Order: sequence, then C-alpha cells, then structure tokens
Amino acid sequence: MSEQMPVEMVCNAFDISRSSYYEYRQRRKHVDVERLALKAQVNRLFTKSRSSAGSRTIKGMLNDDGVVIGRFKVRRLMSELGLICKQPGPHAYKQATVERPDIPNHLAREFTVDRPNQAWCGDITHVWSGQRWSYLAVVLDLYARRVVGWAMSSSPDADLVVKALDHSWEQRGQPEKVMFHSDSNTVSAGYF
Repeated sequence: MSEQMPVEMVCNAFDISRSSYYEYRQRRKHVDVERLALKAQVNRLFTKSRSSAGSRTIKGMLNDDGVVIGRFKVRRLMSELGLICKQPGPHAYKQATVERPDIPNHLAREFTVDRPNQAWCGDITHVWSGQRWSYLAVVLDLYARRVVGWAMSSSPDADLVVKALDHSWEQRGQPEKVMFHSDSNTVSAGYF
C-alpha cells in the first residue's frame, strides 16, 4: 500500500489508526495454531453429531473435554467453517381429505351448542406419574367447556375410554341423546 499511497493518508481516509493497520498486517502473516486446533475440534464434534449440534451444544461438548470456550466464539468458528446445524422441522400433520362413511361427522367442527349435555368431546393423553406413564381419558361438555368425566389407566385401551364415558354419564345424571366428538385417535375413534 505504501508504494501507491502513504499509509497515514489511507488510514485517515478510513478513520482507523495506523497501529490497527500494522497489527492487522502482522496478524495476517501469523498463523494461529490454537485457533486452527479449535476449528478442527469444532468440525470433528459437528461431524460426530451428524450436523445436528449448534454452537451451544458444541460449546458444552468442548467444555466436557476440558476446553474453556464461549458459545459466541464457537458460533464464529462454525461460521468460518460454513457449518450450519440441521434440526428437524415441526411434525407435519396429515389432514383428512375424505370423510369416513362408517363414522359420519355430525358435529362438522361446530363446537357451539345451545344447552348442556347436547355435545361432548374427548381425548386421551399420556401423563408421567413418577415411575411410569399413565393414560388419561377426558370428556368435556362443549356447552360448559368443563371436564364432565375422566379416567386413568396404565394402558390406552377401550376400557379406559368406557370408564371415562361411564364416569361422565353418571356425573351428568345419565343424559340421553348426547352427541360425542373425538379426534381420529385409533382407540377413541373406535370407542368414544
């Protein structure tokens, strides 16, 4: 640069100090062995994770190996190496396009009702109960928007669904002509 223009003039034009310019030139000539070793470790860990680890995960892995480093430095090293973590996207739920003729949709997603015990809906979920998974079947009255019955079991079977419906039916005074809606869950679709 000094062959064409004086260093001082160019540094003033870009509003940087001459010492910064000379430090940069010196750094460019110097190979940072420690940084290259860190890059190699980051690349190895990223490959080991099958491209799924991000800067936080790799930082944790490096810390476990005894390397003291921050996640922003790891992020910078990943950027220099062109490493981008690949995380699975959200689950795409399949929307039913055709109604099943054996299970007619009387409710047609109209969840507003005029009176109690006109329409109920239900579902099953799993709950961690300390030592194992338990299954909870819940029945809601669409008018009151409240739970009218429920049952728990160690397995998501037809008995669980029947218990939840029986509980609801007894709690609400054995109503007649109640329409029931359930999602397409295999167990509840067959019995709810």
